[in-house]
Amino acid sequence: MEPQIRYASASDGTSIAYWAIGTGPPIIQTPLLPFSHIEMEWQIPELREWYERLARGATLIRYDGRGNGLSQRDVSDVSLEAHVRDLEAVVTDVGPEPVTVVGVFHTGPAAIAFTARHPDLVSRLVLWCTYAAGTDYWRANQAEGLRALRQTDYQLFLRTAAHELFGWDEGRQASRFAETMLRAVEPAEADRLIAATRDTDVTAVLGEITRPTLVVHRRHLDWLDISLSRDLAKAIPGARLSVVEGTSPLPGAGETASALVAVDEFLGRGRHPSSAVSGGTVRTILFTDLVGHTAMMSALGDLGGREVLRQHEIVIRQAVEMHGGQEVKALGDGLMVSFDSVTSAVGCAVAIQRGVDEWNAGAGRAEAPLLVRIGLQAGEPIEEAGDLFGSAVILASRITGQAAGGEILAGNTVRELCAGKQFTFSDRGELVAKGFEDPIRIWEVQWRA
Repeated sequence: MEPQIRYASASDGTSIAYWAIGTGPPIIQTPLLPFSHIEMEWQIPELREWYERLARGATLIRYDGRGNGLSQRDVSDVSLEAHVRDLEAVVTDVGPEPVTVVGVFHTGPAAIAFTARHPDLVSRLVLWCTYAAGTDYWRANQAEGLRALRQTDYQLFLRTAAHELFGWDEGRQASRFAETMLRAVEPAEADRLIAATRDTDVTAVLGEITRPTLVVHRRHLDWLDISLSRDLAKAIPGARLSVVEGTSPLPGAGETASALVAVDEFLGRGRHPSSAVSGGTVRTILFTDLVGHTAMMSALGDLGGREVLRQHEIVIRQAVEMHGGQEVKALGDGLMVSFDSVTSAVGCAVAIQRGVDEWNAGAGRAEAPLLVRIGLQAGEPIEEAGDLFGSAVILASRITGQAAGGEILAGNTVRELCAGKQFTFSDRGELVAKGFEDPIRIWEVQWRA
């Protein structure tokens, strides 16, 4: 069911469209200026999934800023102050409870200014791939290149921006988002809104923010330098910086698992509240690691390397789902997964290696095969904010580091719990893991038929 569109009135009379879903503490996500269209975004499965996930146990509010989407188009003022008024209007309309503000990309400065000005209306602040001064952002060569393309061929700019700027896959995903961008704002208005960001500068108020703040940066967002996020985290008292996977400045695009973990942890809620693990429950922890990830990205280029990485993730997640695992978090070039059953964990590890082996056997893949190493250990981890901690987790990670590409290594506890389960293990000797006094014996799982 589509959310109901509502309207708030800014202090200058501008009509601002928004919707709200879910029940619980309010979270408001600012627009992707200038290409925001809250009705069309709901039709994009990836964005809808992101919104629905944020709305679990919360009320999520999304609005279109002035000049785009379903909000009033014919506006004269598109300054930073005008965008702050848009946010004020929606927060006041949904009030009176303080909100978590998620400031995205070009509207991040408005979220900063609003939080500094109205600390009583804000509970937490999340700054997503943004900056304090527009002049810092516009130093990027890619930003100026896309601006020039926008002036010469708007349709080509939309398709290029959907893929290169916002991280959608070429083809259907990029075309679909390009259509959303086209309908979100008129070309001349887009130019005016973007040009106004050059004058944005909230550096002077960063030190005045008193609300808990999380600064999020996408690891592979090359054209928005991570130094801008580091500067924000340093200047805002008590702020934390979290670098998550992905290439897009749009939260719901591309890889979102690690971002959800970071945001959920910051908000004090677990990712899997229905399957929370407490101390005393035996779990088997599995880590995967893609060997040679950096060299592969260098050899294949960003697009080719990302496609191979995506195939690697598909193989792993299919095996995890088939064997009843719970993905704890994505690690960029691997995953951390938890299992109730040790045999399911080992069976999943075998399925992953066989799936990777099958993928490598495909035409044209011999020159750049996937090589995945896997480590397992069983124990009694502790859950906190959707993540798992404790000696079993640390040892599983250390064991993974001992494996070569294509190998599965397991701690002695895993082997003992698998006795009589028709898995074959070979002794790999003892490991003195960093941080542990006593050595542990590790075993290789023989997965090839």
